[in-house]
Amino acid sequence: MPESAIHPIDPGASRPRSWWGWGYTDAHPDDAECAALGALLPGTLARPLPIPRVCDLAIGRPGVKPPPALAHLVTDDPEARAAHAMGKAYRDVIRALRGRPRRIPDLVARPTDDQEVADLLEWAGEHGVAVIPFGGGSSVVGGVEYRGDAHQAVLSLDLTSMDRVLEIDSASRAARIQAGALGPALEAQLRPHNLTLRHFPQSFEFSTLGGWLATRAGGHYATLHTHIDDFVQSLRVITPAGAGRSWRLPASGAGPSPDRLLLGSEGTLGIITEAWMRLQERPRYKASASVAFADFHRALDAVRAIAQSDLFPANCRLLDPGEAALSGASHDGSAVLVLGFESATAQVDDRLATALDLARAHGGRGEAPAAHGDAPADGPVTAWRSAFLRMPYLRDGLARMGAVVETFETATTWDRIPALIEAVRTEVGAAALKATGHEAAINCRLTHVYPDGAAPYFTVAVAGRPGDEVEVWDDIKAVVTDLLHRHHATATHHHAVGRDHRPGYDLQRPEPFALALRATKHALDPRHILNPGVLLD
Repeated sequence: MPESAIHPIDPGASRPRSWWGWGYTDAHPDDAECAALGALLPGTLARPLPIPRVCDLAIGRPGVKPPPALAHLVTDDPEARAAHAMGKAYRDVIRALRGRPRRIPDLVARPTDDQEVADLLEWAGEHGVAVIPFGGGSSVVGGVEYRGDAHQAVLSLDLTSMDRVLEIDSASRAARIQAGALGPALEAQLRPHNLTLRHFPQSFEFSTLGGWLATRAGGHYATLHTHIDDFVQSLRVITPAGAGRSWRLPASGAGPSPDRLLLGSEGTLGIITEAWMRLQERPRYKASASVAFADFHRALDAVRAIAQSDLFPANCRLLDPGEAALSGASHDGSAVLVLGFESATAQVDDRLATALDLARAHGGRGEAPAAHGDAPADGPVTAWRSAFLRMPYLRDGLARMGAVVETFETATTWDRIPALIEAVRTEVGAAALKATGHEAAINCRLTHVYPDGAAPYFTVAVAGRPGDEVEVWDDIKAVVTDLLHRHHATATHHHAVGRDHRPGYDLQRPEPFALALRATKHALDPRHILNPGVLLD
């Protein structure tokens, strides 16, 4: 398909994004809802912190000026700089609420093609300017901010002007897509062809293809093709040492994969500007159901049995009793398993029925299946889906009440899962109590499941110490890092390493690999301007 047939699409252009918190400004909880949320956690503030204003930030003059040839790509507008200063982790939100965003980028650049990216990197290298690649800015691990003072200035390189589907190969069912395409714009350009990338992370509206690739993002689908890695056919990357593109191949055994080197590199080795991505036909057949369990450990056994079958559900999320109650999926103290199947070519009712049989064999009580994806409006599946999309906004509402509300996710093998979950509840709960003097709510859900293991996702909520919320979370996070390491659970399953998970990543990776990664970094980025502090120093 010729490039001229596709036009950039920005479905969210008419809705202003929040510079300090998650998502759209008109979706944030108001003061009354924040106060109601705070009432759920004893010890929170009497009234919500005010919504921060850019004009109240200490934003200095840029420490560097771009050359005339690049000036049209660059802005020093204070609102743009503030919006690019941080991601959307709890630490970022509470720092903004407290007026402490730390280092704000000097400039924001919005290139429109590969040559402009290369020109910006060359200029930055010559002038000692750190370059922080930026897609949708939804990082929750400190991946899009600058920490330190080793560089003269900081440039946030925003790729969202490069948001087009450039070419579709229908025979191979693949597309060449620019890395700055946000999820909705990407899918809108594929929809007329009845195709989909089928990658829907919780941040779908506010993250880009390039961000997914650079962080090895996990999508909504819980089994089989869970990570963006599975859909990559070829990458185009611009580095300070030059540009390159890997071959489009269905598979190859020709040495170490260049794509695998760059996937998960988080903008430290180069800027991903395009990718050929494997596509799928849009699903026509859907069915979903939920299963309640009185015994969480039996629920874990049920999920393992489903994961080790050949059923491959699109959704297979197990919510512990606390998570189920929080989402409205259960009100009687049960754990809830949310199941969903879909296909572009065949009915899926039999697969759902088999999964329900496996769940019932482990003590589950299943609701009547909903065909064609039409779950009851008041059912557990619908309740969970609504809560899933709303949760980041509620987190920000609790942050305004001075609560410490954060998540962390991991993955390990099935034999370690029960002990890991129990250790998190015990040790992280104790750390939160020590740091705040308040009991914490600690909930768990399994977001992705595999034949050999699963990815538990934990939520921690506790009243903070007013003004010290970041320090409280940092204390808790240190306990989390140590705990995950002792249980041989990964530092992150799908949120990337960034700066916040560096201690855990440093413990996890083998030293010979770290040596090779440092050498690769020096070869591709000899002036060390690309996302300093991420993955390695």
